[in-house]
Amino acid sequence: MSKVIDILNSNRQFASFELVPPLKGSDAEKLAKSIEPLMEFAPPFINVTCHRDEIAYHENPDGTFTKTTFAKRPSTIAIVAGIMQRFKVNIVPHVICGGATKSKLESDLFDFNFLGIDNVVALRGDALPGYRRFIPETEGFAHANELVELIANMNHGQYLDPDVKDGVHTDFCIGVGAYPEKHYEAANMGTDIQHLKDKVDAGADYILTQMFFDNTKFYDFVDKCRAAGITVPIVPGLKPISTIKQIDSLPQAFHLDIPEELVKAFRDTKDKDAAYQVGVEWCIAQSKDLLAHDVPAIHYYTMGRAKNIQQIVRTVF
Repeated sequence: MSKVIDILNSNRQFASFELVPPLKGSDAEKLAKSIEPLMEFAPPFINVTCHRDEIAYHENPDGTFTKTTFAKRPSTIAIVAGIMQRFKVNIVPHVICGGATKSKLESDLFDFNFLGIDNVVALRGDALPGYRRFIPETEGFAHANELVELIANMNHGQYLDPDVKDGVHTDFCIGVGAYPEKHYEAANMGTDIQHLKDKVDAGADYILTQMFFDNTKFYDFVDKCRAAGITVPIVPGLKPISTIKQIDSLPQAFHLDIPEELVKAFRDTKDKDAAYQVGVEWCIAQSKDLLAHDVPAIHYYTMGRAKNIQQIVRTVF
């Protein structure tokens, strides 16, 4: 399979896409229907997000509580295998620290290696629902740079088990995440960029950003990264707003700003179809401006919706 870093360095601008796995109880056809409209663009790769298991507490008759861990979605490995079998496309799975021990992460990565996957995105992951901060598992990683280092070590044949001698050298290309408007936990932008540099220094090959709606913030972020000595490709991530409700929900969920001009355009719409088109047109304008500024690619967050992404990519590429 092609390495993402090689594709990024090919001097051909392109669109890539990110999928959210379906909830447990849904069938594979629903996922397939969200992918099929995107295949007309022959994407060089498609990302698949990873979601940690969740925790629930159930009250017992005696007043005590029982802790239950459960998965809301099928495993990333199963989803990746299914997509690869059906669509014959490069898949880039996300690997997260949250909810996993170091040993489990290494095992999952080895499974990906057996599937012939040589691209991953290494992320810390979010805090559990209802928790204000991220808490690593016992024998887990607290930061994404530690996960990047684990993957880089595997690429050199070095494993957690000291008894493994002459271990296979995996060949993972490693992507990491970044935040043009600062990660909400970071004290300031300078600190956040230093954390990003730690991931690159640990072995990351390229960077994917969180969504944003003001391109000037992305350009400023890239300038700060370059000034800090980060030289790897930085790929902007975009998502079209599709409903008026998202004007409020996206800033809450992703800790980002939405420009006043865009908010006003949504508030002035008369119905949901008009609002939907406002989001499409804004994303088209963002995309064209980014390509004019020579970004290597644009990464689109589909969030289970392919129609608006399809319209945008047809217009832009």
